[in-house]
Amino acid sequence: MPDPELSTRAPATERPAERSPADRAVDKGAVFAPLYRQIKQLLMAGLEQGEWKPGELIPSEIELAARFQVSQGTVRKAVDELAAEHLLLRRQGKGTFVATHHEPRAQYRFLRLAADDGAAAPAHSRFLECRRLRASREVAGRLELKAGDPVVSIRRLLLFEATPVVLDDIWLPGHVFRGLSAERLSRYHGPLYGLYESEFGTRMIRAEERIRAVAAGDVAAQLLRVDVGVPLLEVERLSYTYGDRPVELRRGLYVTTAHHYRNTLT
Repeated sequence: MPDPELSTRAPATERPAERSPADRAVDKGAVFAPLYRQIKQLLMAGLEQGEWKPGELIPSEIELAARFQVSQGTVRKAVDELAAEHLLLRRQGKGTFVATHHEPRAQYRFLRLAADDGAAAPAHSRFLECRRLRASREVAGRLELKAGDPVVSIRRLLLFEATPVVLDDIWLPGHVFRGLSAERLSRYHGPLYGLYESEFGTRMIRAEERIRAVAAGDVAAQLLRVDVGVPLLEVERLSYTYGDRPVELRRGLYVTTAHHYRNTLT
């Protein structure tokens, strides 16, 4: 009597069927992820590798479905999640584009300060300092560097209608932001995250924040034009790019006399 296990094996000469990219994603450890999540990861990999640049049109859902050998509905669910996470941007009648920090609606995604009276006043940056230095143990730990690795340190004021409202201290990995200097910042006009994206190929996709109340010290009071000891809002932000890599540590001191920090919970 033939061995039932042996009888179900394919002949040694039979070539295995060609596997789709989605099948290969399963082989790499996404066995328990829904298929649309696997397609989402493949799209994320394309974004991270620069297959589609910020602001560029990505292939249609029909084209992506054919490429990954899945249904159009599966692709749509993956694209919907990436759009909800602000990584892709749908434009009615035009298609789906890679989101960019230069998009007007995205420029203030990470700026959560709003005027109490609801007035929409444009923010203006004044860079006070930009230098390269060795990372302290604390900064290195947050940016997943080694203590002493080079970092770029930036200090800037954010002004609303010529009034300083935010004092930011920013640290960036030196190997990612080679060539970033005070002169380069002075020539740039636009959102800081737009500069990271267009000139250094680094797009911020998410951030974690810690917020607490502090008293203004001597330097902050002078730069923000407030009295020493005035309550300020300290916002510490760690921003990440693709691959969940931290690429910016920022500590901001906010004057909330006429502004408030807004957030949306979903």
